[in-house]
Amino acid sequence: MQLFYNPTISESTTEFTFDKEESKHIVKVLRKKDGDILFVTNGLGFLFTTKIILAIETKCTVGIVHSEKAKALPFHLHLAVAPTKMNDRFEWFLEKATEIGISEITPIICEHSERKHIKTDRFEKIVIAAMKQSNQYYLPKLNEPVLYKDFMKNTFSGQLYIAHCEETDKKLLKDLLPPQTDVTLLIGPEGDFSSKEIQMALENKYIPVSLGNTRLRTETAAIVACHTVVFVNE
Repeated sequence: MQLFYNPTISESTTEFTFDKEESKHIVKVLRKKDGDILFVTNGLGFLFTTKIILAIETKCTVGIVHSEKAKALPFHLHLAVAPTKMNDRFEWFLEKATEIGISEITPIICEHSERKHIKTDRFEKIVIAAMKQSNQYYLPKLNEPVLYKDFMKNTFSGQLYIAHCEETDKKLLKDLLPPQTDVTLLIGPEGDFSSKEIQMALENKYIPVSLGNTRLRTETAAIVACHTVVFVNE
């Protein structure tokens, strides 16, 4: 099934028109015509079955034939991850985490972060593309970058974890995770969290965890953490 995305539609929508870029792709590239069926999600869990009413490159209009809402995941997975020095590595993480199943992502700027300024416009497009490719109906929330100290001012429900590389008493994440529970997990930059940042997390009741016996890159650690949470909930 090929999935399209339109955030403006809801259960009360009867018909809508794709923007010029999407319309051109549907009509000129995919060669869709009047009467063809398209499947669309609004990223809020709904799958809309639609039929093309007007197939024009600048204005592809469809009518909604049927709608249904997918069951939401029994947990909310929020990864706060330091942006990597190379943008493509962070983009790879965004793509794969979306495919695996993640609810929310926050880029956090840490003391050892080599990249402190990022633009989320391209990141948002990658998340949307990954959602469509993997036929999912819930679009992960991508937050604006935030300083680590400011992120720590937030209150989150469920389990709080921090994955760091310091030699301390840590248990494996998979051994601590209760199923069907919200999770917020911190992943640091290439140079790891500073001792001050780790202490700040502990003071805010974050539990230190290990993701395995090997030292992982930031983006790899984030993917391992994402898969671990999803696997525990299967």
